[in-house]
Amino acid sequence: PSSVSTLSSQRSETRQRLLGDGLKPPEAPYTTEAGRETWSVDFSPDGAWFAWSMGHGIVWVVAWPLDSDKELLLHEQCLNLESQNGETDRGDKSFSCGHPVWGLAFGPRPPKSNATACPAKARSEGKNSLLLATGLENGVIKIWNVLTGSAVFDLHGHEGVVRDLVFPQNGTLTLISSSRDKTLRIWDLAHKGKKVQVLYGHKDWISSCCVSSDCSMIASVGRFDRMVCLWSLRSYTFIRNLTGGAHKTVYLLSSCDFSPDGAILATAAFSVIALSLLHSDYFEDYGQNQISAIQFSPNGLHLTLVTDDRSTKRDRDSNGLCCKYHPQGGVVATGTRDGHVRFWRAPSAVPSLCHLCRSILRHSISTHQIEALPLPKRILEYLTYKNIPERLKSCCSSDEEEWES
Repeated sequence: PSSVSTLSSQRSETRQRLLGDGLKPPEAPYTTEAGRETWSVDFSPDGAWFAWSMGHGIVWVVAWPLDSDKELLLHEQCLNLESQNGETDRGDKSFSCGHPVWGLAFGPRPPKSNATACPAKARSEGKNSLLLATGLENGVIKIWNVLTGSAVFDLHGHEGVVRDLVFPQNGTLTLISSSRDKTLRIWDLAHKGKKVQVLYGHKDWISSCCVSSDCSMIASVGRFDRMVCLWSLRSYTFIRNLTGGAHKTVYLLSSCDFSPDGAILATAAFSVIALSLLHSDYFEDYGQNQISAIQFSPNGLHLTLVTDDRSTKRDRDSNGLCCKYHPQGGVVATGTRDGHVRFWRAPSAVPSLCHLCRSILRHSISTHQIEALPLPKRILEYLTYKNIPERLKSCCSSDEEEWES
């Protein structure tokens, strides 16, 4: 089965901590070998919807939490989510895209500032404004209205597979796409994608892209060109290439993600993860397993990896391809090569006061600015995350126990 780094490597179903039976692809004719992969999964920003590309050009969207998991239902109620206000249709929805779907992403929720002053109007706007972007194999990006189930418009421009899609979490209708045509594109959906910026610089396929928490930077990784590029989301210009050091020959870069405070960029490649800081990188070797996806938990306390196990055909079929945390944490969804989606109960921990203070500081203060402060060495190392290598060496066993508790 697909494995997450915080899980034990044991294959026992009782140790996988799967939530319910997960989601399975429909019966024939959608069960043939080719084209059934779940390349992308996503939760809506408020956690009320879950979408997955189940193969054969079909995307399913279901209300979250799943009705079959009573424990999760109670958990969501305790979180007091306000995501269902004004929504009357919570039924499952399917979108036929016509071509294999490689990437998908939910758009932002509408602002709630007018909900008190004009609740009827707010409900009306909220009911019709949740967007879902799907990136297709033919280079087209289709934009869907999730709550009405209708197609809104298409975005044309990419000349290869649209591999990844990201909406910056600043409430704007800005969509960033990465493609095998070696480019990134920044679309303004408020103008139906007519205003677009194209970023050139990669020499081969782009596997993944992500946006920093302050929405100032884009990071992208190239599949074969071994490039980890930083771009300015404000000026649409190239900043620098982070590839270098002892692992400059790393190939098959597959995924990247910023930490929630934007201070760390994690990248994954064949058997190696890299945590990039300003002046140094930390590398961790994972043997012969291909790392397919990587993501930080919403509170920044955990880093989840999805790796391949290629020892048998059954293992290859159930290999993980992607992962996504629920916005509130506690659950990780993984998509697999055989078209399934599995939900894992992630470790839950209350962030320490030190971690919260560091997160607040690093959200707005750069490493250069931190290092210029007259602080004790130990505090500087903590604020600049230079204690990560020692922390990773000492946390593996405790994290495993926490997952299984």
